[in-house]
Amino acid sequence: MKKEILFTLSFMVCLLGSLTAQNRASGTVVDENGETLEGATIVVQGTTTGTFTNAEGVYSLQLPEGAEVLVVSYVGYQTQDVEIAGRTTINITLVENLILDEVVITGFGSQIKRDLTGNIAKVSGEAIEGVPVTSFESAIQGRAAGVLVSQQNGKLGQGINIRIRGSASVTASNEPLYVIDGVVITSQDQSSLNGATNPLADINFNDIESIEILKDASAAAIYGSRASNGVVILTTKRGKAGRTQFSVDYKQGFSQPTRLREWLTGPEYNQLWEEAYQNSEFLDDDGLVFGLSGEEWRDRRIPGWNDGNDTDWQTEAFQENAGFQEVNVSASGGTDKSSFYASASYLDQSGILIYNHFDRVSGRLNLDHKATSKVNFGMNMSFARTRNDRLPDDNSFSTPLQLIALPSAQPINDPDNPEELFDRTVYFNGKLYEDNTFFQTSVYRTLGNVYANWEIIPGLNLRSEFGVDFLSQNEEQYFNSRVARNTGEPNGFGENTFRHTLNFTFNNFATYDVTFGQSSLNLVGGMSFQESTNNFGSVEGRNFPNDDFKKLASAAEISGGTSTASIFNIVSYFTRANYKFANKYLLSLSARVDGDSRFGRDERYGFFPSGSIGWILSEEEFMTNVPGLSFLKLRASYGITGNTPTTNFPSRGLWGGGAAFAGSSGIDPTQSPNPNLKWETTSQLDVGIDFGLLKDRITGELDYYIKNTTDLLLNVNVPSTTGFLSQLRNVGELENKGFEIVVNSRNTIGKFKWNTSLNFARNQNLITNLDGQVIEGGFINRAVENEPIGVFFAPEYAGVDPENGDALFFLNTMDDDGNIIDETGTTNDINEAERVVIGNPNPDFIYGMNNTFTFAGFDLSIFLQGVYGNEVYNGGGVFQMDGFGWFDNQDVRIKNRWQNPGDQTDIPQLRFLGGASESSRFLDDGSYLRLKTVTLGYSLPESVVDAINFSSVRIYATGQNLMTFTNYQGWDPEVNADFTAGNIGLGNDFYSAPQAKTLIFGIKVGF
Repeated sequence: MKKEILFTLSFMVCLLGSLTAQNRASGTVVDENGETLEGATIVVQGTTTGTFTNAEGVYSLQLPEGAEVLVVSYVGYQTQDVEIAGRTTINITLVENLILDEVVITGFGSQIKRDLTGNIAKVSGEAIEGVPVTSFESAIQGRAAGVLVSQQNGKLGQGINIRIRGSASVTASNEPLYVIDGVVITSQDQSSLNGATNPLADINFNDIESIEILKDASAAAIYGSRASNGVVILTTKRGKAGRTQFSVDYKQGFSQPTRLREWLTGPEYNQLWEEAYQNSEFLDDDGLVFGLSGEEWRDRRIPGWNDGNDTDWQTEAFQENAGFQEVNVSASGGTDKSSFYASASYLDQSGILIYNHFDRVSGRLNLDHKATSKVNFGMNMSFARTRNDRLPDDNSFSTPLQLIALPSAQPINDPDNPEELFDRTVYFNGKLYEDNTFFQTSVYRTLGNVYANWEIIPGLNLRSEFGVDFLSQNEEQYFNSRVARNTGEPNGFGENTFRHTLNFTFNNFATYDVTFGQSSLNLVGGMSFQESTNNFGSVEGRNFPNDDFKKLASAAEISGGTSTASIFNIVSYFTRANYKFANKYLLSLSARVDGDSRFGRDERYGFFPSGSIGWILSEEEFMTNVPGLSFLKLRASYGITGNTPTTNFPSRGLWGGGAAFAGSSGIDPTQSPNPNLKWETTSQLDVGIDFGLLKDRITGELDYYIKNTTDLLLNVNVPSTTGFLSQLRNVGELENKGFEIVVNSRNTIGKFKWNTSLNFARNQNLITNLDGQVIEGGFINRAVENEPIGVFFAPEYAGVDPENGDALFFLNTMDDDGNIIDETGTTNDINEAERVVIGNPNPDFIYGMNNTFTFAGFDLSIFLQGVYGNEVYNGGGVFQMDGFGWFDNQDVRIKNRWQNPGDQTDIPQLRFLGGASESSRFLDDGSYLRLKTVTLGYSLPESVVDAINFSSVRIYATGQNLMTFTNYQGWDPEVNADFTAGNIGLGNDFYSAPQAKTLIFGIKVGF
């Protein structure tokens, strides 16, 4: 009896096991080369049941009742639907994803690239991961067609200029709108002391999954009034179902200047200065200049100089092998109900200039949860603390690089006290700042949002998002008694500023997807509200008891202080429709209405529509037999976007309070009202072609666009009888037009992979109307009608008179009507020379090329980036090559000066107290080509990784800005020293730090 019971139980267990086996599927997931894919997702279609592959690419999944299809996906590969068909062992091979099948974020939605009718450039987070820079804009430089990214200089955490298809404004912002996970963020400079800072440096770009850049109006008009300069959408990483996966990435390295310049040595300086003295026009018959000999002049102005002294002040301005280290730790995973992504990061970087240091601590947590089959919600949250040790008096002549102006014959240490830095130099000895001052900017940044999504009926989803961006910034600057006299304070001087900026965004929108017959329709409609408040306070103090007391509480005199508050809000309504018929005819329409508190009461609301069409010719029968052609799409778009002013109350009549008379308070009008003030309006036409060749092994885009901006926001001169000198009005027009080319190719397939990506863009900017105004900025820049923005305007240098060594300038003889009679004359009096347009800081074209290679565990990436056709004005040239007009050290090129009648040279005779003036002599070609980024990595074999219980191990080395090819004579052609001149003062170099050349070594492990 017992045997019968045991037999029955055994039979039932076997039967149950057999039934269970029939409800389970297992197998492996590999790529086309047979290599296993760890972390591939396998989900039963129509359910939330799923799993992922392990390190060997193996999966096992319990199948629910009625399961028919498995949906298999993996990042970078095409998603595949696999029929179960009663099988229990299902092995799957995934094909590498083609660019045309990429999902692109469009703003309040997404599309596959194949169906796009607008122009959106995508940069993957993987492409920029680990690049040794402080902000993501630096990392994407050269990687997107038509997107010009330029550093202001080589200082850490400094402002960065981004121009998408040219400058669309003269005085309003030309920076794009930035959106992170649906939240519009603060991106404008928040610094109130010297030098611009970059709020985007608070973001750890290693958390970014993708960056989409919306360039044409069809793509950007969904953001309406702030989209004239394009929109940059950042999407952060998210978790997925499966076991928790950890990643640790550590890198360390160092930085050096990309280039050093050559200067006169001490002996050369003394020899040539004496020559300049003897050539001085003020030299009298006794061999004296204003009663002093050359030696007496130098004794007075260069204390401690001697014939043998040779100080390399350039070396003193730079840090030697400035250190770099960064660690990123992340974890991601989840279940079929909930998933998460969490990360923490620490970046510590020393700048190439002395005193410059940047560090950032950041963390992120992204959560997603499926509450029911119809409702899901989640959150994205990040926190960052950045600390930037900036350069004291980070402006003009007070930067450490101004040390170069000191004579090499001047000692660095006091001859009477060799342990002390010499402070009796020609100009202020910036080395004294090292132990006698500090200038630090600290930022605490919280950025995040929460969302909920409800599927009301199949195809109809309602989504709500609430986002917050809170930025708290403190700037503290202190000069002790030894250096405060450089600021006019003998007993110490300190400043402290606080700025709190709060942005919150509330989005509510519905999405409806429906398919009927050969048609598919995607509809989006909703509203958005944003409010931004800014609170600022500052205080300054002077006269400290001694150098040990550095906080303002110890100042004998609180000599200044102020506080301000400002706010704006925007309410918006938007809609978009994407229609596709027969998988080949595409139509997209969008519209947005924005109401903005910054505009006049009569122009509070603006309407921004757009439309685009596409035709996939390769789906037509008459195109099916074209040899080598796998995809061809024609598209065209037209739309209107807007731009807002940089201040919050530009249309209002403003009053300001303050001291009126004898200590009493009073109020005065400070701004003239303009109730008709409205947006700058940019209309853009874009015509493009997308193509694929050889089964999409070669894909590309060709685009031509015209952007016209009207109603420019300009301060216009008004009669003084109004009580004001100017008023902000909508006056003027400008144009940008150009073309873009993008080509991507998979040059090889198989175990050895070689992919290439190339982009090229040309843009032409022209101001067509300024109502007769001329707006100046920078050293010699102008905004003027019928010229590109920011052209250089100065006398034109004509070389050197071979008979007497005079500097010559072209003299245009004019008649009474202002017409040029003689274009060939020259003069040695610069005041007689005609001021003309001598150059253009805007490049003719920009380009980038990336090649990636992978084989047998090795990977190599080589990225080139370049700019061509722009000029750079060396504003420091009037001191660095003035022929000893004063006591500044000189560029080594000065040795090629004119000395004797008949000499042919472009360097005038050296003349003490002669000096030089601004002219085209100091204008250089700013074109350059950089070996921007090179990365070589090696991933350990699976057998080795398994033995040490890791899922992956990769070691790598990365070089940034390794080589720069340029004819520019300064430190670096990528400069814009005059940050105060806004959009107009482009391409200026004034003792500007060069870009950093960085080399790092790292290891990344997964487990």
